[in-house]
Amino acid sequence: MSVAVLEHPEPWSEDEFFALGDTSSRVELVDGSLWIGPAPSKRHQHTAFLLAMGLYDAAEQAGLLVLQDVNLRLADGRILQPDLLVADTDDVGTTVEAAEAKLVIEVISPSNAGTDRLLKPQLYAAARIGWYLRVEQPQDSVELHLQRLDGDHYASVDVAGPGQVLATEEPFPFQLEVASLLRRRRIG
Repeated sequence: MSVAVLEHPEPWSEDEFFALGDTSSRVELVDGSLWIGPAPSKRHQHTAFLLAMGLYDAAEQAGLLVLQDVNLRLADGRILQPDLLVADTDDVGTTVEAAEAKLVIEVISPSNAGTDRLLKPQLYAAARIGWYLRVEQPQDSVELHLQRLDGDHYASVDVAGPGQVLATEEPFPFQLEVASLLRRRRIG
């Protein structure tokens, strides 16, 4: 980020946020403040990529699109970039509206754990997004925590760990084998 960005007086408007253009950092807008973070780790990105591949065919059959690191407008002045999003939208433009979102997915890493476990689910729930999938990565494993909107918060629907399959009919029919998310590229 440039010094000009760091010295910008708050609050930031949506127009100013979008005028930043492409950045090497993840930048989100929450109520006039910018949340800036580095790109996710290689493991984080690989897990998100494998999840996108695992969801792609099922989402396409349901007429939905799987998007990675897209701008998701939750409300005026509130734009987040979830790791993955399954939405009833097209591939034109830069922003998905909350009403189009069917499933939002966050892959938890040590650097973003508090935000993705606590704050982002509250913001997604306030925007009335029906489903949230939290992907935990304890040590060399993966756990999928599927949650459904229940009033003003998310409630657990299912949890799948190593050797298990997360299968659901809502928000669209899909199955994710946790083992498929544990593939790692070997170096050497």
